Amino acid sequence: MPIRVVELFAGVGGFRIGLEGYPKKEDANYEIVWSNQWEPSTKTQHANRVYENRWPNSNHYGVNIEEVIESDFDVIPDHDLLVGGFPCQDYSVATTLKNSKGLIGKKGVLWWSIEAILRRKEHKPKYLMLENVDRLLKSPSKQRGRDFAVMLASLNNLGYAVEWRVINAAEYGMPQRRRRVFFLAYHNSSDIYKRIQNTTNKADWLDSDGIIANAFPVREILSSSISNGKIGNDLIKVSEEFNLEGKDSPFANSGLMINGEFITAKTIPSFNGPMQTLGDKLIDSKDVPEEFFITEADINKAKGWKYLKGSKREVRQTKEGFKYNYSEGSMIFPDALDNASRTIITGEGGASPSRFKHVVEQDGRLRRLTPIELERLNMFPDNHTQLEGISDSKRAFFMGNALVVGIVEKLSIELAARINASIGQEEFV
Repeated sequence: MPIRVVELFAGVGGFRIGLEGYPKKEDANYEIVWSNQWEPSTKTQHANRVYENRWPNSNHYGVNIEEVIESDFDVIPDHDLLVGGFPCQDYSVATTLKNSKGLIGKKGVLWWSIEAILRRKEHKPKYLMLENVDRLLKSPSKQRGRDFAVMLASLNNLGYAVEWRVINAAEYGMPQRRRRVFFLAYHNSSDIYKRIQNTTNKADWLDSDGIIANAFPVREILSSSISNGKIGNDLIKVSEEFNLEGKDSPFANSGLMINGEFITAKTIPSFNGPMQTLGDKLIDSKDVPEEFFITEADINKAKGWKYLKGSKREVRQTKEGFKYNYSEGSMIFPDALDNASRTIITGEGGASPSRFKHVVEQDGRLRRLTPIELERLNMFPDNHTQLEGISDSKRAFFMGNALVVGIVEKLSIELAARINASIGQEEFV
């Protein structure tokens, strides 16, 4: 019996590919039983079109998740695992709801959609696998760590233990230097929760015993970085008062929270396998459309590629006429082919010169990366986002928003093994 999954904020399906494979593996441990994708800021739902094209006839809802929860909640089936890479926003708690059992945050903040599903489900999913940008652990700037503390408090109130790790995909042999925080949560009805509860030295969970530590081994925990703390269960109080006096976030790159108490530490990754590089992912130059090659004129013109990639020390002026000194260092130009790529950003597409877009040299010519190469750097199948009416720039945007599929795959293998080894099928809903 597969582990039943609900996939939120699905994008073009990175979580699904990591869990099921694409095409779906016959022996897949996971089955997506319901999925949702909605981009609030756009009329045409481009990512949703790609998702529906790749998984036709699936139980997929391309509508606003907040509207589903409010008006059509019963369409979300019971499930064992909830996954999603939710948007990074301001997660402060705004108010209580009359006639509600819980608290909500600011309208449109999609963390509270996850919280609402967990709160309202009579049979809560036993497991969560969530992803976000690593700055989540340090935001907002005036109250470091508050946003993550609000999430931990929310999950604690709902009966979950949480482990987290900031993972740089390239440090584990993957082809892109992309840092994201992944956190797994376990309901108190699960065997994994009970194992955590019975672990005497909680640091062992971060070092060797935890699911993340087994999927992504740790060379060492910096003993000087280990710290402990408590998360209150009053969400409004956490939102308004957490770490008001602290200059730094109390949350390091690894941690574990159970029963409102957390341990956190800086861990150093350990990996001895082959390292994939940007050069490994390039297609043959003869297959690259001419519009991806960069002309000498665009390289050398004012505000061209060489200028934008180079170091600067100059006086700039705001629209209001205020003058200020501006400086920045140079970037590698073109990008090194013998290392993992830099992080793909949403503005990767388009021909205009940019400091942050990738430029590679191939057969003596400079060029931008093609959509297939960007997909490969996130470990998607070739041409996964190719669809009539979807531009190359939009495909690049998808990859700037996507996760590295290989991370989900490794986490999912370890999670399934732990579930199947310890408790068997009775663990599922």
